[in-house]
Amino acid sequence: MNKLIIFDLDGTLTESKQPLTSEMANQLTRLLAETRVAVVSGGALPQFISQVVDKIPADANLAHLYILPTSGAALYEYHNSDWKKIYEERLTEKEAHAIDAAMRTAAAETDLIDFSKPAYGERIEYRGGQVTLSALGQHASLEEKRKWDPTHEKRHLLQAAIAARLPEFSVGIGGITSIDVTKRGIDKAYGVHQLCERLHIPEHEALYVGDELESGGNDEAVYRTDVQTKSVEDPIETFYLIESLLASQ
Repeated sequence: MNKLIIFDLDGTLTESKQPLTSEMANQLTRLLAETRVAVVSGGALPQFISQVVDKIPADANLAHLYILPTSGAALYEYHNSDWKKIYEERLTEKEAHAIDAAMRTAAAETDLIDFSKPAYGERIEYRGGQVTLSALGQHASLEEKRKWDPTHEKRHLLQAAIAARLPEFSVGIGGITSIDVTKRGIDKAYGVHQLCERLHIPEHEALYVGDELESGGNDEAVYRTDVQTKSVEDPIETFYLIESLLASQ
């Protein structure tokens, strides 16, 4: 068993912005009894709480769970029945406004998003350490999201157009309809570095599990670390991977 297992969230542990299933929650509870577990994704802390923490049984060893919101720009640990912030590479209000403007300009230039049309919630969200552009709005259904960009082409175009206007920031593909912008060098690799250093675990003894480890995917950054990696297709494959890890004990 690896000393630390790090999971992507959407597409790996859950479907996009959906809560853990009871089956996956039980698997994570079993895993937390054996080793340390981290979850990293582009969402803010409340999304992790609703998607993951609130679904895990009350007897789970939450002291072994680490949360890395906003693509690793922040880290939280569980102490005294609450989540304690260890660090956050927070964007200033001025930086957030500059990112917002760049996103709107890139959306118009690529003709991929029309901000004059209704959306499923806010399209641009400031998450502290990250600004996220969601093409269809924050609350679009999973079915609508899947239809919008099945080939990743639209997201790659948006990413390139936004990055060209924000050379001082890191611009990456987030979920299946989103682009995430953080401070330069702040990404999942940064989060992995910080967590392994804090836990005194050599990176090569940690395992990262994600559904987009391919070139251009939102898990690609972890290749700049020394962690072991395992690519999965979906939460079902993740479930069986955890089962195999537990069986190897």
